[in-house]
Amino acid sequence: MSACSILLVSANRHTSPYPVYPLGLSYLKTYLERTINGIRVDIADCNLLSDAQLAERIRTLAPRYIGLSLRNVDGANSLDRRGFLPQYRALADVIRAASDAPLIIGGAGFSIYPEAFMRELGADYGIHGEGEEPLAELIGALERGRTEIDIPSVYTRDGRRGSGRRSYLPSIEVQFEPELTGYYWKRSGMLNIQTKRGCPYDCIYCSYPSIDGRCVRTMDPEAIAENILRAKRDYGISYLFFTDSVFNIGPEYNVRLAETLIRRRTDIRWGAYFSPRGIDAEQMRLFRASGLTHIEFGTESFCDRTLEAYGKRFTFGDVERASRLALDEGVYYAHFLILGGYGDTRENVRETIENSRRMEYTVMFPYAGMRIYPHTRLAELAAKEGAIGRDDDLMAPSYYISRDFDLEEVRRAALATGKAWVFPDDPQSALADTLRLKRNKKGPLWEYLRKP
Repeated sequence: MSACSILLVSANRHTSPYPVYPLGLSYLKTYLERTINGIRVDIADCNLLSDAQLAERIRTLAPRYIGLSLRNVDGANSLDRRGFLPQYRALADVIRAASDAPLIIGGAGFSIYPEAFMRELGADYGIHGEGEEPLAELIGALERGRTEIDIPSVYTRDGRRGSGRRSYLPSIEVQFEPELTGYYWKRSGMLNIQTKRGCPYDCIYCSYPSIDGRCVRTMDPEAIAENILRAKRDYGISYLFFTDSVFNIGPEYNVRLAETLIRRRTDIRWGAYFSPRGIDAEQMRLFRASGLTHIEFGTESFCDRTLEAYGKRFTFGDVERASRLALDEGVYYAHFLILGGYGDTRENVRETIENSRRMEYTVMFPYAGMRIYPHTRLAELAAKEGAIGRDDDLMAPSYYISRDFDLEEVRRAALATGKAWVFPDDPQSALADTLRLKRNKKGPLWEYLRKP
């Protein structure tokens, strides 16, 4: 065992529609190694390891600390309501049986349900939100022998959260893991990277403010370009997905980022989540020149009444304009929808389906109802209507589905449009696996499902 060592474990085994590289752990490792002198940081990914193999790795490495990252709480799909808590609890038991090192949990899933996960997993510490600085500070405090921990964003075993004002990192570098990169490049056809953290929007259902906060922090474009060039040089990566909650939040920053990618000759294809509002033709041309090939629009509805009820800051007119801009520049685009959520009536759903006829060469990915997360406006509205109890911690997957929503009726009407509608229970994995594994295609691959 080194003087100070930590094993970071990715608990995620959810692979639909494809396995996702545990990017958060690579950010953590890069930061810790550059901040704490002499620390050894190892990563274990449960997508690559069985429980028995994980236990063996823990016993072999004998880390002084173990960090467990909980990326998802469930699949966020009302047609499959299995939660991941049982498997996380079993994983914590495996870790406890293999080591008596302090267990520190974090990740996006933990940040939505910190108190519940602290209780259910019996962790020693938990880190809410952006984890690099709090984890480094926690390790430093424990190495100095401190027993009373009062660090912003850090939970202790007794359920207390550290007081004081937390700070955010202005920028951070990342290095991808050799052991993981080959697996994810083959299985998902992409790697992930962030250009910004935080989300200022007010969508009634969204958990991002609980995870990343509302303060938007942009990363250094030069560092991002360097990270991309390193990934290309070391691993032959040719496609990246920017995992920002919404890529086009800050137009000036995004222009600077795109110009940097062009100037540094990254020559990378990339995709991102976009809002249909806040992008013009000049920006689209620039993004395309910098390598943009795929846009996943968080559209949610093609009906203005529903968009307003959802707390969206755009209209169907904005959706049409953004779609046309992408189409004109040869950028593949898809629309992700939430049908039957709060305020989405049968009439509104019919309008969405009818308006989908105006979408050219795209794919619609509709979800049935809204996942209800704590500390959201939707949770307040659902409790007021009696759809959930006011004391429900919402750990078990709960959904708001409008009373007059009929999935099979919606499916029939959508497919009758002749457009590409892909529902959550539609089989896609066989085609995707063939394209990725046998034909070595990279990127999201939904462009192969498009229809005129």
